[in-house]
Amino acid sequence: MKQSKTVFFITRAAIIAALYAVVTTLVSLIPGLNTLSFGPIQVRISEALTVLPALTPAAIPGLFLGCVLSNLVGMATSGVTLIDVIFGSLATLAAAGLSYLLRRHKWLVPLPPVIVNALVVGWILNVTQNLPFWMMALSVGAGQAIACYGLGMPLLALLKKKRFESFFRS
Repeated sequence: MKQSKTVFFITRAAIIAALYAVVTTLVSLIPGLNTLSFGPIQVRISEALTVLPALTPAAIPGLFLGCVLSNLVGMATSGVTLIDVIFGSLATLAAAGLSYLLRRHKWLVPLPPVIVNALVVGWILNVTQNLPFWMMALSVGAGQAIACYGLGMPLLALLKKKRFESFFRS
């Protein structure tokens, strides 16, 4: 019984990681939209998935791994640096953990990804591209708010309404 729970946890995490990586990569390959996934002004569509810790703790490693994979693709295609791969992915891990802790407060679930990524990615852009920290933090935070609240909250409502949340439970 315990082994099957572990298999389901890993499977959920892998599906979430794959969804995050595929969405980020596909958007980054569309001409005109490629800057949405990487850069100083971004609305990473896959960040809508950051509400999933409200449904399952498997989203925590899933989002982290998906972010790692996405940022590695970004290194190959969009000038993302190793600093972004490491610290951007760790920011996603921290934000996912905090979102899980806030899962009983629906409207607070997207807040950690907005704040943590604004600060960490703002810092990364400051260090790697010499862009003004507070301007980048505000820019990234605004993009995160659009993705996490504007897309993520309707996604969460849809998953709950359509009874998909049973997929996320142990």
